[in-house]
Amino acid sequence: MEEATLEQQIPEAAETSAPQKSPGLRSWVTDLLFAGVASAFIILFLYQPVRVEGTSMLPVLQDQDRLFIDKFAYSHLGTLVGEQIHRGDVVVFLYPHDHSKSYIKRVIALPGDALRIDHGTVWVNGTPLKESYVPLKYEDDRSQPEMTIPKSEYFVMGDHRSISSDSRDFGPVERGLIYGRAAFVYWPMDQAGVVR
Repeated sequence: MEEATLEQQIPEAAETSAPQKSPGLRSWVTDLLFAGVASAFIILFLYQPVRVEGTSMLPVLQDQDRLFIDKFAYSHLGTLVGEQIHRGDVVVFLYPHDHSKSYIKRVIALPGDALRIDHGTVWVNGTPLKESYVPLKYEDDRSQPEMTIPKSEYFVMGDHRSISSDSRDFGPVERGLIYGRAAFVYWPMDQAGVVR
């Protein structure tokens, strides 16, 4: 009697161990597919890779840097959850005079702000702007008379002031043309990091 019981237990153990390997492999493949779909969703709908062309955002961004922009932040859904464009944000927008081109600049003044530039010093609402992101060697001495930024428009400037084509040349940028915020540089690796 005891031998029969042993023989019956051995096949049962063999039968139960075989199916355990299959669900493990299936689970791993499922996890891999989920990770792939989630990554594709993030890249396609939340972040977009872009390449910087030019040096108007030196020293923060260099020519040919590759970075991800956050497309969600300024989308309709993003604004519903409280994301707003702030002074100091580095934004990507369609060039106002040619929508086939995109520019990347820093937001200097918001809708309703009073802005003037006096020999390179930017004044917003009567206060000089502290711009630690503009090194001394990139400053310029251009001036601009005081203006009030129109509703739903933003005054943007490059950090390399002496060579930047920005709102001083083409005027404030309409909100509808701004489609992303610079999030982080991913290439080259020695430049990798969050854009500030």
